[in-house]
Amino acid sequence: MVCIRCKMVVKESLSKLGIPFRTIELGEIDVEEILTPSQRELLKSDLVSYGLELMDDKKSVLIERIKNVIIEHVHYTEEPLIINFSTFLSQKLNYDYTYLANLFSEVQGITIEKFIITHKIERVKELLVYNELNLTEIAYQMHYSSVSHLSNQFKKITGLTPSHFKALKEKRRNMLENL
Repeated sequence: MVCIRCKMVVKESLSKLGIPFRTIELGEIDVEEILTPSQRELLKSDLVSYGLELMDDKKSVLIERIKNVIIEHVHYTEEPLIINFSTFLSQKLNYDYTYLANLFSEVQGITIEKFIITHKIERVKELLVYNELNLTEIAYQMHYSSVSHLSNQFKKITGLTPSHFKALKEKRRNMLENL
């Protein structure tokens, strides 16, 4: 689960199946009782119908937790970290960062750093589309050291400069208005 809507779908599925739970967090469910094999299958089947999956493998669960911590921080937190992200991730998940990084790379085929950068650029795109902040403000909010650092990463990931990306959005909007 990587979004608020996913949490709502899971909550609805659990309620529909009569499975009592304590909390639902991004990527984790704390159920009140151990699920029976039939409850597990029903839940798994219901979640699949919504495009979600129930993970039992501890490594898969840890990978999902890593992703959720990154997504939560990049998309929903504006406060800068006082410590390195690697330290933050290790403390948050109670695992050595080297282990997390190696596991993530092995399973996902990309590094944690690349995953973070990709999500930061996606967030930058959202902020550019909303058109509420200028590029300097976006760079500051996304904790880039400079606008040029942000621009270079943006171009490396998207193939476009931030201003070209924004111009494409404007052009598309103008084309839609002329229909």
